[in-house]
Amino acid sequence: MIKYFAIALLAFAGTANAADYLQTTGSTLAFATKYQGETFTGKFNTFNTKLSLDPKNLVTAKLNVSINMLSATTNDKERDGYLSGVDFFDPKKFATATFASNNIKQTAPNQYVANGTLTIKGISKPSTFTFTTTTNAAGMQLSGKAIVKRLDYGVGGSSDWKDTSVIPNEVAVSTRVNLKKVP
Repeated sequence: MIKYFAIALLAFAGTANAADYLQTTGSTLAFATKYQGETFTGKFNTFNTKLSLDPKNLVTAKLNVSINMLSATTNDKERDGYLSGVDFFDPKKFATATFASNNIKQTAPNQYVANGTLTIKGISKPSTFTFTTTTNAAGMQLSGKAIVKRLDYGVGGSSDWKDTSVIPNEVAVSTRVNLKKVP
C-alpha cells in the first residue's frame, strides 16, 4: 500500500509544476510572402493562445492557438479584399484557423518544437512550430515561427493564384505572444 501511495505521490509531484498560460495584450501574429517577387507582410489582429508547459515534464505540455481569419490585414485594401475572398481565406465560411499540439519537445534551454495539427479552411495537416520562451514578471513571452504551405490548405488554390512563381507556396509565419500565468 505504501509503495502505491509513493508512486501516486511522485506522479502528482511531476504534474504539480505544470504551468498554464493565457495570451495577454501586445501579442502579434504575422505572415510574410511575395507577390510577383515583391515581399509583403500581414498580420492577424485577433488570435488566442493557450500554453501548458513544464519543461521538466513535457508529456503534459500543450499549445493551442485559435486565429480569427476575418482579422487578417496587409494594410493594402485590394490585397486584403483578395485575402477575405473565397480563393484565399474565405473567412465567411471558415472564420477560424487553429493549431493544436500536445507533442512538444525541448531542443535546448527555453527552445521547443511543437508538432501538431494546423487547420485552415477546414483542412487539417500535420505542422511544426518552433518557439523560444523567456520568463518575465508577468509570466512569459513566447517567440515562434513556422512555414505554412498555402496550397495544402487551398489558400490561393484557384487557377489564378496556383502559380507559385506569382505567389510562393511557402508562407513564413511568426509570432510574439505575451502570456500570463493562470493561478
